[in-house]
Amino acid sequence: MKVSANVMYLDSPPAQSIPVILDSLPVPAIFEDREMPRRARLQIDLILLAIEALDLSGSEAILTTASELELQDIIKNRVNLWRLRSANPLRRFSQRRSLSVVEAKALVVIASYLARRMTVLIRQLLLAYQQLSEKQLSMEHHFRLSDYLDRFRKHFRSRMNPRRSGVIAYTSDEKLNDLAISLLGELLFCTGTAGMQRFWSSLFDGEI
Repeated sequence: MKVSANVMYLDSPPAQSIPVILDSLPVPAIFEDREMPRRARLQIDLILLAIEALDLSGSEAILTTASELELQDIIKNRVNLWRLRSANPLRRFSQRRSLSVVEAKALVVIASYLARRMTVLIRQLLLAYQQLSEKQLSMEHHFRLSDYLDRFRKHFRSRMNPRRSGVIAYTSDEKLNDLAISLLGELLFCTGTAGMQRFWSSLFDGEI
């Protein structure tokens, strides 16, 4: 007599479930089985760099938000976060590994949530920048804006490889200030209705 039975292979790893929150970020068909493009990896890291310059808790806020959003299986700890961000080719210790679509989605979701929490501050800094520029005054006239720019410059210079051509373009304080302000605008872009989805879609501009 033949007996059929279901066999469980104990050595087989369980399929990793994708957090539901990531389903709101559609992937262009051409990238479904590919890693994230170079420009996207760079942009995600720069956005997180701007968030760290705004939030004194830095990477701890990113990890806390990952836990709150149940993304800790993707962003496990500080070392894991550093490895993901080191997919940015401009980093001093850039990793050969790229960034998977799921990892990129998790970082985009976290960045968008953190930006949303700082919407008022981001608006205040952008308004201060506009007013100082119109009056042709230096950024030092606004303490919070000056502090953000200073922290961003220090973060950028300590973490990016000065020999990379993409970094050489930002050797002056003025160029880095322009980049920091531009990133504030992108963070504000993330805070609006469907801002997270728009930020995600922008990462594929020119790639498809």
